[in-house]
Amino acid sequence: MGLNEKPLSTLHEKASYDLADFDVPTGREEAWRFTPLSRLKGLHSGKAEATGQLVVQAFTPSGVSAEWVGREDPRIGRAYVPADRVSAQAYNAFEKALVITVPKEATPDGHITVELRGGGADGASYGHIVVVVEPLAEAVVVIEHQGSAVYADNIEFVVGDGASLKVVSLQDWEDDAVHVSHHHAQLAKDATFRSFVVTLGGDLVRLSPSVSYTGPGGDADLAGVYFVDAGQHLEHRLLVDHSQPHCKSNVDYRGALQGEDAHAVWIGDVIIRVEAEGTDTYELNRNLILTDGARADSVPNLEILTGEVAGAGHASTSGRLDDEHIFYLQARGIPFDEARRLVIRGFLGQLIERIEIEEIRERVMSAVEAELAR
Repeated sequence: MGLNEKPLSTLHEKASYDLADFDVPTGREEAWRFTPLSRLKGLHSGKAEATGQLVVQAFTPSGVSAEWVGREDPRIGRAYVPADRVSAQAYNAFEKALVITVPKEATPDGHITVELRGGGADGASYGHIVVVVEPLAEAVVVIEHQGSAVYADNIEFVVGDGASLKVVSLQDWEDDAVHVSHHHAQLAKDATFRSFVVTLGGDLVRLSPSVSYTGPGGDADLAGVYFVDAGQHLEHRLLVDHSQPHCKSNVDYRGALQGEDAHAVWIGDVIIRVEAEGTDTYELNRNLILTDGARADSVPNLEILTGEVAGAGHASTSGRLDDEHIFYLQARGIPFDEARRLVIRGFLGQLIERIEIEEIRERVMSAVEAELAR
């Protein structure tokens, strides 16, 4: 299957299932200019052989099905067409895809968990996951990444009419891991999607969450927290494609950086097409730079092709800790190091508190505390 006939936009011009439609990135392309290609271990060039050791397990509550299928299954690739070479490589290289289905009008007792654990960074692994939430159903999915791996994958979230899906994706890799992933949510009429991304571990992690709408009334909320240590490259590239009327989207990502060559990249692209009257959208990225030698690149983009919008805006800030906040706490007898921790914990905790699963919320807060203790 060749190039997608529908042009994505001036921001995203190409989509194809065919690997040959994508040139090997050189780093001069807009989509790759922030990513250190030499650290991708061949995922972008086709030189990463699929000899990696990655174990994927799914745990589902009663009434929810999980099955492994081949790429000929019609549910594979139904919602998402790869938008870059690594995504296309992953689409063409996976052996079996995991398909999770929540039946119509179902409200499972408990959340769905998908655990991915890598056994080493010597060879690459490729994967594909599809989560289907049928009309009027509700589901919560937790996706956990641990261990050591070189991994590229695509995840499709298909949310039916009036359905609701909440997803927590936790990237807690070992220090040598490389992970490039696309998460795409397709929202039908009056569907609701809530995504929370937590990225802490790995040498290089590049996640690309995206949202599209197939009917009016869709509502997407994309939140994320990341903590970047010395030498880490953590990159998040978001795309919300408003092509239906009266849909909503909200994006809020926050990060903290510390250490030499700690590098965070956040790209937020929102497209409002001509037919998407009544769109209401906002995107925000905030970064706290805690030490010298750390760098945050933050680029919000809005492409508005209609004048009939309910609201559209974006904001981006990157800066140091507020000296006034630190002084205020120290004036009340709190030592500097503890005052610093309290300010950072509050900055990230405002988002982390939105994670509804208590055990995951506490785990993320504990991981942030561990980062602050370094």
